[in-house]
Amino acid sequence: MQISEVNENAIIAQEYKNLLRNSYQSLTTEDKKLIRLAFDTAVDAHKDQRRKSGEPYIMHPIAVAQIVADQIGLGATSIAAALLHDVVEDTSLTLDDIALMFGDTVAKIVDGLTKISKLSKDKRVSIQAENFKKMLLTMNEDVRVILIKIADRLHNMMTLTAMPEEKQVRIASETLYIYAPLAHRIGMFNIKTQLEDLALKYTEPEVYNDIDIKIKESEEERQTYIKNFTKQLQKHLSKERISFKTEGRFKSIFSIRRKMQVKNRKFDEVFDRFAVRIIYKSTPKQEKFLAWKIYSIVTDHFQPNPMRLRDWISSPKSTGYEALHITVVGPGGKWVEVQIRSERMHEIAEKGYAAHFKYKHGSKDEGGMESWLNRLRDVLKSDETDAVDFVKDFKLNLYASEIFVFTPKGDLKSLPKGATPVDFAYSIHSEVGDKTRGAKVNGRIVPLNYTLNSGDQVDVITSEASSPNANWLDFVITSKARSSIRTSLRAEEKAIATEGKELLRRKLRQMKFKFGDRIINAMVSYFKLKTSLDLYYRIGIGTIDNKMLKKFASEENNRFYQLFRRRPSDRPKKENLDSTEISSFYDMLVFGKDQETLNYTLSPCCNPIAGDDVFGFVSINEGIKVHKNECPNAISLHSNYGYRILSAKWIDSSKGFFTGSIRLSGIDRIGLVSEVTNLISNAHNVDITQIKFDTEKGTFSGEIRLHVRHASTLYMLINKLEKVTGIEKVVRD
Repeated sequence: MQISEVNENAIIAQEYKNLLRNSYQSLTTEDKKLIRLAFDTAVDAHKDQRRKSGEPYIMHPIAVAQIVADQIGLGATSIAAALLHDVVEDTSLTLDDIALMFGDTVAKIVDGLTKISKLSKDKRVSIQAENFKKMLLTMNEDVRVILIKIADRLHNMMTLTAMPEEKQVRIASETLYIYAPLAHRIGMFNIKTQLEDLALKYTEPEVYNDIDIKIKESEEERQTYIKNFTKQLQKHLSKERISFKTEGRFKSIFSIRRKMQVKNRKFDEVFDRFAVRIIYKSTPKQEKFLAWKIYSIVTDHFQPNPMRLRDWISSPKSTGYEALHITVVGPGGKWVEVQIRSERMHEIAEKGYAAHFKYKHGSKDEGGMESWLNRLRDVLKSDETDAVDFVKDFKLNLYASEIFVFTPKGDLKSLPKGATPVDFAYSIHSEVGDKTRGAKVNGRIVPLNYTLNSGDQVDVITSEASSPNANWLDFVITSKARSSIRTSLRAEEKAIATEGKELLRRKLRQMKFKFGDRIINAMVSYFKLKTSLDLYYRIGIGTIDNKMLKKFASEENNRFYQLFRRRPSDRPKKENLDSTEISSFYDMLVFGKDQETLNYTLSPCCNPIAGDDVFGFVSINEGIKVHKNECPNAISLHSNYGYRILSAKWIDSSKGFFTGSIRLSGIDRIGLVSEVTNLISNAHNVDITQIKFDTEKGTFSGEIRLHVRHASTLYMLINKLEKVTGIEKVVRD
């Protein structure tokens, strides 16, 4: 039955009243005037529009504003912007109109929201990632843009049923990929949970419905169980004259699904599906004391699982979350998670940064909330990061469990689970990270890729001569570390390229060539590079040496060759010469964590080429066979012969460290080993990882494993070693 226009207007008016009534912030008369003007403007602007569900379009901005006002807890400026968030994109109103009516702040927020809406809605992950990066970069304008966008996404997910199935899956996948982690990261746990459950409903409807049915089937039993459990809690807590209330709840569908997957359990086997919150009144000074007192009372009467204690009061989460979590055996032997929070902690857990800021500063000035997102800004510092890597880096820190480690002075630092000493170094300061040479954990020297554990005391060993290397990117997990390492590597590459350019200028002068666009174009084309910066860099590191330059000069001087080389179609475009990036040319395959160079053959079943994602398989008779990750035989090989799988990747030998081996032999003499090791140690960017020498009847043979920056460095060392007295043969293994 069609709802009449009169009834629709009544519903709209009622929703507007609910918006004002349920606002988290106390609204002044001026605030209400601003919101009323925004409401009237939005109603008029959207009067001829309807959503796909058939309801008046204005219901959407009102719903978004309600989420902003109640669930996120923002004030009048944000509520007004939420009401107006679609008017510039969908109606005849302009940004200038908004600025004139509501001021520059509201106009700037609406502008940010409009820009996000205009981003291409492509199915490809790379485009989603680019959109996400652009969205986060709008935070430099005003953080409220992001918060309102999350509210907008939540209401869109609530009303997704009206969309075509293909669009439902795309929007739900994007929500799981981007918006739920972002909501989690900025402390909006309720919204995060709603987004996850709604997304699962469309991405895995059968799984969602199966869990949902099981939860509903046990609803009455669950309510009775929680009621009996909380009644016992109340009896014990009331004796201690603690002012509190309790809430019972069931775990979210998404979190149950995740636990079923991670633990490989059935629905009935999932731990702590039941959860009870104890929310107590307290003064700030008594908060911690009362939390542990309540904990003591609970565990006196219910057997706790000591492995499931989570103390986020002594060390709050980086999102600002504070609480004690303990899992106990309730009546009937069922596991129950008990969450202990003060009213302040509960408000922060429910409202996120709005409540956090309120308690920290006692002010309603929303703009100051940006100070809470400084950690997020670390991710945004490097504008040159590839968008997909950017999202991966960002997400690594979102759902990760936290660990707490100590500095040598005893200060506590929070890091994601899986962090390494290099992550720790960058968390102190980017300069400390860049100069990291080694690390001690609990007084013992450990590798830089060592995985830290809660309670570790970490001491970073620095050196002015040290600098980041590309291998660190294989094991660091914090976005700040990855961003800083990439920035340092790019700076080092550009410095080498600057030196290489001057070196090339001198060499061309010696070869009677004039340094200029024509000759640089010809060299870029001859050496199959992309940009002049690539050329200068490879000259600087010695990958392109004198012999190669002389060969180029000889061919360039050949008239027929010169005519062939100068065909316009063969030359790189002029604009490429001014690129600020140094391209990667994947020319070397390395294996294992140590990135060793080993003999291999490329498997004909999938024909991998340089740059493909690959793995190595140790065959019985044919050595290492290299397959693409998506090879038709990959699943069979991994599942049946996992112990024979080697991790592998293509690298640009001119840009990354790798492990190489050289074999030496010759006539033994006193001091030979010392001379060899000194020669290697004095070489730039070379580390000896293993050395072995054997002597017999005046002769010797040796093997040295090296960690080197460039393949050219290895060949340079071989040339130098061949000149050492007594050494007759040096070969690369």
